Amino acid sequence: MSDVYTLNEFLAKTAQKDKGGEKFQLESHRMLEINVDGQMWTKLGATVAYRGSLKFEREGAFEHGIGKFLKRAVTGEATPLTKVSGKGTLYVADYGKHIMLIKLQGESIHVNGNDLLAFEPTVTWDIKMIKRIAGMLAGGLFCVQLSGTGMIAITSHGEPMTLRCTPADPVYTDPNATIAWSGNMFPDLKTDISFKTLLGRGSGETFQMSFNGDGFVIVQPYEEGVAASSSSSQ
Repeated sequence: MSDVYTLNEFLAKTAQKDKGGEKFQLESHRMLEINVDGQMWTKLGATVAYRGSLKFEREGAFEHGIGKFLKRAVTGEATPLTKVSGKGTLYVADYGKHIMLIKLQGESIHVNGNDLLAFEPTVTWDIKMIKRIAGMLAGGLFCVQLSGTGMIAITSHGEPMTLRCTPADPVYTDPNATIAWSGNMFPDLKTDISFKTLLGRGSGETFQMSFNGDGFVIVQPYEEGVAASSSSSQ
């Protein structure tokens, strides 16, 4: 099939798609449309376009109380949020990463802070420090716990994979490739020199995230911290 189009063919192929009145709609695997009527939370800097009457405010230091402010200070959280309010249509993306939509129905999930794109205000959230890992790794120093009812959007470099784990069959992951896991689990730290020499991309890390409960872990085919370090050195 030819990749050359007339102008009208190109405009038709790339046109925004009207998929109904859902609040979260994927325009493509890498572009999310959010229909705002009231308030919504997005990752700071994720907006690529919008229409309508929308107001954008960077999350204030004490927006969610002194408790979350102190947690941000301690964890060095580097993914502030944008509060979008009003009525209109918002288009968000994050460096071309794949976007997955999840509808929480009373469940809870932990998401790496860098992989959280947007969520409804009906979803409650809290910052969680990953014990024993903070200060040791470039990625995965903190995560965001999302709970309740509502839509959330998370991102992944490439197609993600979900691994089931149990106490009898734990899962060990590269922190730079781990994007989310069950709300009922929290990882521990495992060190193993073989992980550095035989697995991963040889970036020097010897730390693994260890999941030992009943639940799931979602990983991406990409080591975020490693790629960032490699590109900055070129």
